[in-house]
Amino acid sequence: MRPKFLSYCLVSFSCLFFGLRANAQWSADNVIEIDGVTMTADSLRAVPDVTIQVKNKNRGVESEYTGVFSLVCYKGDTLLFSCIGFRPKEFVVAKDLKGDHYSMIQLMVQDTFYLPETIIRPLPTREQFDYAFQHWRIPNDYYELARRNTNAYVMRTLAYTIPRDGRESQARLQQQQAREAVYYGQQQPMNILNPLAWGEFFEAWKRGDFRRENNPYNSSNY
Repeated sequence: MRPKFLSYCLVSFSCLFFGLRANAQWSADNVIEIDGVTMTADSLRAVPDVTIQVKNKNRGVESEYTGVFSLVCYKGDTLLFSCIGFRPKEFVVAKDLKGDHYSMIQLMVQDTFYLPETIIRPLPTREQFDYAFQHWRIPNDYYELARRNTNAYVMRTLAYTIPRDGRESQARLQQQQAREAVYYGQQQPMNILNPLAWGEFFEAWKRGDFRRENNPYNSSNY
């Protein structure tokens, strides 16, 4: 009785071993690596970022910037190529392919979308547009702001109003000390009695440099 049981177990293990080995051999022979390039059908240009997915399976890759891709799947699987702006394509991997490597070129056809005509208006009625055109305050663009900031009067005003930094303060102090050293022991000259300074003041007065309309910070100019 015992020899028969041992013979039965031996035969069962042998059948199971050879069955698993045959199944593993079939699975290894059924795996295939697919290398390819995605290109446009009309101009043969590379199509990047194409999604290559094994249909009905949660596996896939994306083509590179040059359109090259590489994917491992089983013979008989269906590959789905999809990309924005192109029509989706399907490729069925033949079951009778020889070897474990296959190269292909997938041509993608551009898909054009025609949208309905849309008219965009800034305001719903013409009366509102006329009122906005007359009374709305449109802010200045960068070019106008740069033009006003580089005005000679503005630059002069900023030069007198912006406080000095450390380097300028040091230079100013050294100039003052040098001037005091030159006039040490005597009376320093006063510009109020300088005829050249008075001449420049009268010329600026005649040109109208002190008028309000020449001031870029005047509120009426904005």
